[in-house]
Amino acid sequence: MKKLTSNEIRKMWLDFFASKSHKTVESASLIPNNDPTLLWINSGVAAMKKYFDGSEKPTNPRMANSQKCIRTNDIENVGLTARHQTLFEMLGNFSIGDYFRKEAIEWACELLLEDKWFGLEKDLLYMTVYPDDQESYDLWVANGIDPSHIIKTDYNFWEIGEGPSGPCTEIFFDRGIKYGDVSIDVIRDDIENDRYIEIWNIVFSQFDANPKIPRSEYQELPQKNIDTGAGLERIVCVFQETETNFETDLFLPTIKEVEKLSGVEYNGQIAFKVIADHVRAVTFAIADGALLSNEGRGYVLRRILRRAIKHARTLGFKSPFMYNLVDIVVDNMGEHYTYLIDKVAIIKKVIMAEEEKFFETLDKGLKMIESIESKKISGKEAFTLYDTYGFPIELTLEYAEENNLEVDIDEFNNEMEKQRERARSARTNDTSMNTQNEEFLNFELESEFVGYENLEYQSKIIAVFDEGIVFNKTPFYAESGGQSPDKGTFTGDGFFYNIIDVQKMPNGQFLHSIEIKEGKPKVGQTGVAKVSLEMRKLTMFNHSGTHLLFKVLRDELGSHVGQSGSQVSKTNLRFDFNNYDSLTDEQILMLEKRVNEVISQGLKVTITEETLDRAREMGAIAEFGEKYGEYVRVVNMGDYTLDLCGGTHVENTSEIEKLAITSVESKGSGIFRVEALTNVGVDNIKNYVSVYDNEMSSLLEKASKLVNEAKSKGISIDFDYKINNNYIGSYQDVINKRNELDNLKELVKELDKKIKREVEKLALSDLSVFDEFIEGDKLIAKVSNYDNGVLKQIVDSLLDKLGTGFVFIANIVGDKVVFVAKSNNDVHCGNVVKEAAVICGGNGGGRPNIAQAGGKDISKVDEAIERVKEIV
Repeated sequence: MKKLTSNEIRKMWLDFFASKSHKTVESASLIPNNDPTLLWINSGVAAMKKYFDGSEKPTNPRMANSQKCIRTNDIENVGLTARHQTLFEMLGNFSIGDYFRKEAIEWACELLLEDKWFGLEKDLLYMTVYPDDQESYDLWVANGIDPSHIIKTDYNFWEIGEGPSGPCTEIFFDRGIKYGDVSIDVIRDDIENDRYIEIWNIVFSQFDANPKIPRSEYQELPQKNIDTGAGLERIVCVFQETETNFETDLFLPTIKEVEKLSGVEYNGQIAFKVIADHVRAVTFAIADGALLSNEGRGYVLRRILRRAIKHARTLGFKSPFMYNLVDIVVDNMGEHYTYLIDKVAIIKKVIMAEEEKFFETLDKGLKMIESIESKKISGKEAFTLYDTYGFPIELTLEYAEENNLEVDIDEFNNEMEKQRERARSARTNDTSMNTQNEEFLNFELESEFVGYENLEYQSKIIAVFDEGIVFNKTPFYAESGGQSPDKGTFTGDGFFYNIIDVQKMPNGQFLHSIEIKEGKPKVGQTGVAKVSLEMRKLTMFNHSGTHLLFKVLRDELGSHVGQSGSQVSKTNLRFDFNNYDSLTDEQILMLEKRVNEVISQGLKVTITEETLDRAREMGAIAEFGEKYGEYVRVVNMGDYTLDLCGGTHVENTSEIEKLAITSVESKGSGIFRVEALTNVGVDNIKNYVSVYDNEMSSLLEKASKLVNEAKSKGISIDFDYKINNNYIGSYQDVINKRNELDNLKELVKELDKKIKREVEKLALSDLSVFDEFIEGDKLIAKVSNYDNGVLKQIVDSLLDKLGTGFVFIANIVGDKVVFVAKSNNDVHCGNVVKEAAVICGGNGGGRPNIAQAGGKDISKVDEAIERVKEIV
């Protein structure tokens, strides 16, 4: 068998399918684009959902890739088994409505068996097929596979939820009796083993799955697809004939470096494998823009890194070291993933900071355990250590054993299951797809966008669907790249339609949703398609402003800042970006100031069409999550920004006039969202700070109520405040409003205190109202609506007035009662108020000389007072 490196295997795969007219597609980012069902790209097909559900058609229906993926659902197996990985590469070839079974199986045989390619021995391959898929069985036989090596299994059908599904055929490689004296029954019974290794799965996506009906009744898809996945790590293990994936050239260089740093020799220890796997996953994730945090993918990333650090302790590591392994990972993977090379420094910085933090966390966790006084650590305490402090349960168990403590592991597992259930409830199906629209898929008439040069065009309807109409040529921009669609009108002889939405169809045409004012749309109808000039211009101001804002973010915060999403409309712009820390007000003002400086420079905006390769050579920055064809639009703003963008833009930055940031907030996982206004939209900043005005209005209502209540008690007090309604059209307005709100809160708080002081003075100035309740050395009274703080002062003064004795007051406020008692004789105040409270359905108590209690049933206050009189 050939001895191939991982880079050679990956290249051979891509070269083979390129020879079969497949487009080589770059691996998508590990961070999904506009897919809330996924934390990570976790399969080769995950990044291609839109092609499989028919919502979009690729420029080439044949594609091949090596897609990096992350899966953490069985992370506890990483290091324990031979083939579990957190990050792995899935080699794939895909056909979107092009070739199907025959070619897929023939080419699989050619790639696997031909000496020019992989050159594997045919007798070492075994195939599984779905029992009803006779065609696949026959095709394997026709390509020279021994029928005894083809196994029919019921599990060879791919479907998850509603949408595209179909039978699949898997390819296994026999590594020989050295890895187990077992028969092929382990394949038939789907039993994990080390001898027969699955290296490739080919899915024939041909049915529209519907969970409500039997599989035998599934409808055929209008567009049949091929989706395949071959684990690179497994194939490398086969070619390099290693015991596990970890001894291949994908992991061994990292393991060797860990040997060197730790002084411990590698003999298959789990710790080495976990470290090598996890540092690779974290390196790629950070390079793709993921950040460490306490939620979402950032939380997952933190768990991965901390799990590695926990295992590193068994090798003697007691201080940060994993950041040093990043160089090894990048040296090993950088030949194919060249973008890693420029990000080494920032990846190392992030990992080192997290290592330092976690070693501190370990110290805190140990201190928390040491503070537990009982001989048993409860499951909830162990879970708090794990969930809040990131303290692994293994360390808790290890420490407990060393110190003769017990851990309620069952309760801990229950808490863990609750957490998993919360995660499951918050997560939707992560691999299901939308169903295909057959009408749209089969519609192939050409529709051209002419809206870069024209806002008004003589257009003709070439198709009418329930969802809208399609023009031969349209000036209306379809929603794309985060830019909202144009709106406008289509008018002609006997008809008038408002264009209210424009979306791209699977084959690239533009579907216009309409509101009919007059007439009825029909094919051949010709008229004037007119874009709303005001809406287009306002959207252009915001889109061009977004490009400037992104550039300034990178200039001011660092080149690690990447785009994580964008939305521009006529009203405002919204831009999501990754960063390590939240921004201060000073930083936000600086960003705003810098953008406005560039706007005022009047930079000329030039837009050219270039090949994708040429645009990259020029240094153009791509839009987040966008897929590009061979030719792209490059937007250049005075050589200050250089971006790939299909949107509409101003001709000169001076047209934007001004940009005002309205908010910057965290979206979790190290992602922040900035929102801003431009041009005339800046005048609307008062609407974006209205939340502060609303809260201040509520505070003023509260202040007015306090003043009126004071007046009803004979207290005269003034409070006059006017909300500031002056705006300068800047983020400074946000800061000013926030400060004004904080100031008003303090003023109202002081007002409340001042009124209470005046009430207290008034109450204490005349205690004669309590004289009627004095009986010897005792005073027992019932009052209403006294402030509890004032009441305690009154009780103190009344006891002073008595000299020696006992004071008890029941204060009714609303539907509750509070009992306060104080004495300097032998009456036990705590016992007295407790009995009174019980009668009124409450509880409380206190010391012999002073006590307080509450009750819920004010109808029994008189009964409680009588009982107090009996006691004392």
